[in-house]
Amino acid sequence: MRGAVGFEETRRARGRRGGGRSAGLQEPSLYTIKAVFILDNDGHRLLAKYYDDTFPSMKEQMTFEKNVFNKTSRTDSEIAFFGGMTIVYKSSIDLFLYVVGSSYENELMLMSVLTCLFESLNHVLRKNVEKRWLLENMDGAFLVLDEIVDGG
Repeated sequence: MRGAVGFEETRRARGRRGGGRSAGLQEPSLYTIKAVFILDNDGHRLLAKYYDDTFPSMKEQMTFEKNVFNKTSRTDSEIAFFGGMTIVYKSSIDLFLYVVGSSYENELMLMSVLTCLFESLNHVLRKNVEKRWLLENMDGAFLVLDEIVDGG
């Protein structure tokens, strides 16, 4: 009898750990954000924070941001898939706000982070979410970003 109970517990534990899952699926994680960045109308970085080593060097980050800006600056949608990543974005006057997640990430989760970022900046910048006010209040913008995304 004891052997049967041990077998059943082992089988249930494997099911919880994902033992029966295919190799292509990833385990769920709280770390959903790969990067958050804000660019101006010309695609130049104003604020950026990367949370993993997908783009380890500054040069790779800048190239990625420029490519994303070129793909998204002339469209009216709010989501893009680029380089195996899901990107949600929003424009406001002369700023473009981007939140980047992996290709399997839930777009609604990324969009809620973007909405929270925009609304928080809107509050901190007193409803003036534009380049000049962002540059004058950069410390507040980084504080907002650090409070929204805790290590990714």
